[in-house]
Amino acid sequence: MPVQVTPDLMIFGLLAGLAAMTAVGVVAFRNAVRSALCLVLNFFTLAFLYFTLRAELLGMTQIIVYTGAIMVLFLFVIMLLNLGSLQVLDERPDLIKKGLGFLFGGALFGLIATQVVQPFLQTSQQFAPEGFGSPQAVGRTLFTSYVWPFEIASILLLIGIVGSILLAKRRI
Repeated sequence: MPVQVTPDLMIFGLLAGLAAMTAVGVVAFRNAVRSALCLVLNFFTLAFLYFTLRAELLGMTQIIVYTGAIMVLFLFVIMLLNLGSLQVLDERPDLIKKGLGFLFGGALFGLIATQVVQPFLQTSQQFAPEGFGSPQAVGRTLFTSYVWPFEIASILLLIGIVGSILLAKRRI
């Protein structure tokens, strides 16, 4: 059964391509600041991918936690350590390593295309139920079915915070 090309699918494909390009940019750039900025753009495109999949809570968490907090920390460390002017000592490319990298990357791409993408293109059913990923559905599930694991995780986080404060006070 052929896949119908809808505007939602085109937007999803565009965002997925942009996310893949920015992920390559994270690895390909030699400048740490440019690499970190590609990672910020990648986090934003992933958040918009979550929005297209109707997982609004996951998309907002992606923006607030990863793009907002962790990337600010990364950029602060890069600026603090002055990694933006880092130069590579050996500029000569190793052709054997580069060739093997392209070979294994192509093999991995082929494996993903044949084993993951192909079965998804042949299905026509909706995978997620209506309202899946909304803050209301996540909250309802979290506070009914998973209330004990949620409380245990919060107690463990509280113990970690108290322990880190006690360790910091002991060093001062």
